[in-house]
Amino acid sequence: MIYYPDAFLDNLLMEDIQYGDLTSRALALQAQQGIMTFTRREAGCVSGIELARRLLEKLGLTVVTHLQDGDFADQGTLLITAEGRADALHQGWKVVQNVLEWSCGVSDYMAKMLAIYHRYQPKGQIACTRKNIPNTKLLATQAVLAGGGIIHRQGCSETILLFANHRHFLPEPDNWAQHIKQLRQAAPEKCVVVEADDIEQAREALKAQPDILQLDKFSIEEITQLQQEAPEIAPHCHLSIAGGINLNTIENYAQTGITLMVTSAPYYAPPTDIKVRLYPKD
Repeated sequence: MIYYPDAFLDNLLMEDIQYGDLTSRALALQAQQGIMTFTRREAGCVSGIELARRLLEKLGLTVVTHLQDGDFADQGTLLITAEGRADALHQGWKVVQNVLEWSCGVSDYMAKMLAIYHRYQPKGQIACTRKNIPNTKLLATQAVLAGGGIIHRQGCSETILLFANHRHFLPEPDNWAQHIKQLRQAAPEKCVVVEADDIEQAREALKAQPDILQLDKFSIEEITQLQQEAPEIAPHCHLSIAGGINLNTIENYAQTGITLMVTSAPYYAPPTDIKVRLYPKD
C-alpha cells in the first residue's frame, strides 16, 4: 500500500478548488444532493482508485469504490460512485478525473508491456526508473505497481548504481575491480549494480563480478553476444537492459533472454479516457 499524506491530498485539491466552484455557487447548488460516477471508457488496468476515494472523502462525500488498484476493467466499467452536496461533487470532479486518467494510463501501459514480455520470459520483471515526471512520484509508484511492474530505485540513496559519471571523478576510472571492491566495503548490505555504455566496458565490468550489469542502449546483437559471454566471465552476475525499452520495442528485447528491463516509458503513456457523470439524487 502506498501511503498518501494529507498534505499531498490537500495540494492536489488546492490546485483547482482553493476558492470553491464559482459556477456552482452562482447557480446556488449548495443545498442540493447529487451523485457522481467515474467510468472507464476503454478496457484496461486501473490505478488511482484509492487516492481518488480519499480525495473525494476529503470533500465530505460518501464514496463507493467498485474496483481496486491493479484490477482489470472492461469497457464501460463503473470505477467509483460518490454522493453528497452538489458543490462538493463539482469540486472533486476534475481533480479526481485527472488522477484516474493519468494513473490508469501508466498502469495500463505497464500491464501491456508485461503481457508481451511474459510471453517470452514468464518470470521477467520490468522496473521503472526514478526519472518520473516531476511531482508525480507517489502517483507514478502506485500506478507502476498496480500494472505489475517494480520500481528500479526510488531515489539515489536507496541502491548502489555505478555510472560513468561517477567514474569520471575517480583517479582510475576504468579500474572496475577497485570500484566494486570499494562499494562492497562501504555498503555491504547493498547489491552492487554497474552500468556499461558499450560492449568493451561491459566485458571489463563483468570481470570485476558485479551483482547486476546494466546495459544502457545496447543493440540486440550486443545483448545477445553478452548473454553468451557473461556466464563464463561472471556466473553470478545478472544482466539488465536500460534505454529504449517501451511498448514498441519490448518484444524484441524480451527475445534476448534478459529477465530484467529498466524503463521510464510508462510515465509518459497517454492518459486513459474516464467518463464522469453528475446528476441530482432522487
